[in-house]
Amino acid sequence: MTRVFKFTKMHGAGNDFIMVDARDLQMLELNATHIAALCRRRTGVGADGLIIIGKPINSESAFRMVYYNADGHEAEMCGNGARCSVAYAHHNGLAELECLFDTYSGTLSGRVFSSNDIQVSLPAWKDLALGLDLGVQEFENHHSCNTGVPHLVIPVPDVQLLDVKRVGSSYRHHEKFYPGGTNVNFVSQDPATGDQLLRTFERGVEDETLACGTGASATAVVLCKLGLTESPVSIHTKGGDVLRVSVDFEGRSLLLRGPAETSFRGEVLIND
Repeated sequence: MTRVFKFTKMHGAGNDFIMVDARDLQMLELNATHIAALCRRRTGVGADGLIIIGKPINSESAFRMVYYNADGHEAEMCGNGARCSVAYAHHNGLAELECLFDTYSGTLSGRVFSSNDIQVSLPAWKDLALGLDLGVQEFENHHSCNTGVPHLVIPVPDVQLLDVKRVGSSYRHHEKFYPGGTNVNFVSQDPATGDQLLRTFERGVEDETLACGTGASATAVVLCKLGLTESPVSIHTKGGDVLRVSVDFEGRSLLLRGPAETSFRGEVLIND
């Protein structure tokens, strides 16, 4: 049987998502095969992930965000996906300018400053480790931090010259992060502005993404802890936009702010 449901394509700094209102699924249960097919660039809608906006779990929350990576499997957290979810929910009358919303990683807060300026809180970071020993690798310094999902942060001389897919995939499957693997972030400082330039290899997508909110946040935590910058941290993404991360070390809290835009709306056919 073929079903039709509506979707909205959004992106946060180039990190793109298929947004679905759970009510539009009409009892259709999307499985991993469906989601992977929809996220496929050449034959599907194309996206880094798919997000379902549904009923909240907690009475004080406006909605629930369920996030799936492009491989079709549910993931714990996505920072840019959370910002797009807040923008989507507000546009569709599901949330006020300030709201709480439920995720796999707990209840978070969102705020709409304007139609293209969205801020969310992220889960308190954990597992911060500086100066990891990963054996013989291409780069000397390696740091890790979990900002809802695990991230490896690697300072490099010039991030623009890096083959992110090749190098990132080798770190992503390093035995240190077995069995789940890790996302991999490469960062360098712009000598002209002092801002941080970031490129990310994302697990589940298995390729470089144009932006990664949890990766930008993990990078901000590491750089602040190393004394290389101060909060709030401006991070320039591969997609050309800027994400701003506020880091509070006392409460291990994070605020992620940046653009969230609607690309287009459409309908899709699914064989269930």
